[in-house]
Amino acid sequence: MLYIHATIITVDTTRRIIEDGAILVKKNTIAAIDKTVSLLGRYPHEKQYDLAGCIVIPGLISTHIHTIQTLLRGTADNRNKEAWLSERIRLLQRGMTQADAQVSASLTIAEMLKSGTTCFLECLFFPSLGFDGLCETVQDSGIRACLAHTSLQGLKPVGETDLGHGMLSDVLMSWKKWNGAANDRIRVWLAAHNPDFVSESQMQQQSAVSHSSGIRTTIHLAESRQDAKYLSSQGHTAASYAQAVGLLSPSTVLAHTVYVDKTRDIPLIASAGAHISHCPTSNSKLATGISPLPDLLSAGVNVSLGTDGAACNNTCDMFLEMRLAAIVHNRPEDPAPIRAETVLEMATINGAKALGLDDITGSLQVGKRADFVAINTQKAPLQPCIDPVSNVVYATTGRDVHVVVVDGQLVVERGELLSMDEGTILKAAKHAIYKLLQRTGLQEDSGPLWPVY
Repeated sequence: MLYIHATIITVDTTRRIIEDGAILVKKNTIAAIDKTVSLLGRYPHEKQYDLAGCIVIPGLISTHIHTIQTLLRGTADNRNKEAWLSERIRLLQRGMTQADAQVSASLTIAEMLKSGTTCFLECLFFPSLGFDGLCETVQDSGIRACLAHTSLQGLKPVGETDLGHGMLSDVLMSWKKWNGAANDRIRVWLAAHNPDFVSESQMQQQSAVSHSSGIRTTIHLAESRQDAKYLSSQGHTAASYAQAVGLLSPSTVLAHTVYVDKTRDIPLIASAGAHISHCPTSNSKLATGISPLPDLLSAGVNVSLGTDGAACNNTCDMFLEMRLAAIVHNRPEDPAPIRAETVLEMATINGAKALGLDDITGSLQVGKRADFVAINTQKAPLQPCIDPVSNVVYATTGRDVHVVVVDGQLVVERGELLSMDEGTILKAAKHAIYKLLQRTGLQEDSGPLWPVY
C-alpha cells in the first residue's frame, strides 16, 4: 500500500518533515518514504491510499498504563493518591472478575487505537485476572504491547504478600508462551510492583529472575511524598533503592519517579541507562507532585510518556498527555523549558527506546515496522497549520485521528475502529461496571455530586 499526499513528521535521525510525502508499506514494514511525486513515479502500480490534508506521525507509545482501570473511569475522583487507592481502587480491583478485566482491557485498547496509540506498556497485571486473556485481546486487536505480569496475587502491603518461586515460575511460563507472539507484537515483561508492597529481598529475587531470563521490568517508584518517605525510612532515595534491588538498568522503566534527588538520583539514573515514564496528568490529578523533567532531560535520561490508568487520568489519550507535558513546567522566567519537539520525541522514539523496541518502531524509517497515525487537519481547531509539530502537540486530540496503521495493518479508518467491535465493547463495559459497583457496595458513593433527576 502506498499512502500519499501527507505531511510526514518522521522523527528519524535527521528529524525530517516531508511535505506532500508518501509511505510505501510492504507487508508489515516501511519499504520507502519520500515525496509523493517520487514514490508515485517509482511505484506507479501500487495500490494508493490518499491522506491529503493529514499529518502523519509515528504511532504513539504509552509506557505506563493500567488496562484494568479503564473500567473504573470516573469512580475515584477528588482524592489524593492514598485515599484514591485505599478508598476506591483497591476495593474495586479486588472485586473484579477475569471477565471484568478483559472487558476493561478491550475498552482500553479500543480507546488507545482510536486516539493514535499503537504500542503500550501494561505496567501491573495480576495473574488472578487472566493474563492469557489480556494477551489474546492484544493479539486480536492488532495493537503492539509490552505486558508486565506481576508475581504477586493481589494488592497487599509488606508482610502480607506471598512472593514465591511458583509465582515467578508463572511469569516465566507466560513469557515462554506469549513473548514474541502475534507476529512479535507481544512482549512479556515483569511488573516489580511498589517498594512498599514487597521486601527488598523479594524485589532482589524478582530482579535476579528478570536479568537471568532477559525479561524487562517496570516499577512504580517515588510517585508521591509518602513513597519517598517510605524509601527514606529504609535508608534509600529513589535511585539508591532501584540500584540496591537490581532495577537500575537499561532494561527497566521507572514509572513516575517524581521525588528524585537532583544531585544524587538523577546522575545515577542517567549513568545506569534506566528509563523513566513521565505521567503528568496522573501526577497532577492525584496531587502527587511534578516530575523534575527538565533536569532529567538535561542529564541525558531517556524519558517517555504514559497516561497511567483512566481511573486517575480519565482518558488514555496520549495527545492530551503530550499537551500537558509541554506546558506544566513553564515558568515566567523560563516559558518553554520543554519544547513541542521534545514532547513528541518522548511520545514516540523515546517510548520505543524505553521498551527496547526502537529498532522496529518509534520513528518512520525504511526497514522499521509500519506503525503510524494520520491526523485529519481539515477542521477549524487544527487550522491554520503553520508548524505541524506545534499543531500535533498543542492542538490535536485523539478525536482528530483519521487513520491508524499497526504492523502494516489498517486498524482505524476515518476514525472508525476496524479491528474490534466497539459497540459490543461499550455495551459490555456499561454492564460490567454496574455489576462491579453493586458487588463492592460502592454504587451509592459513585456518580455525580449534583442531584440526578
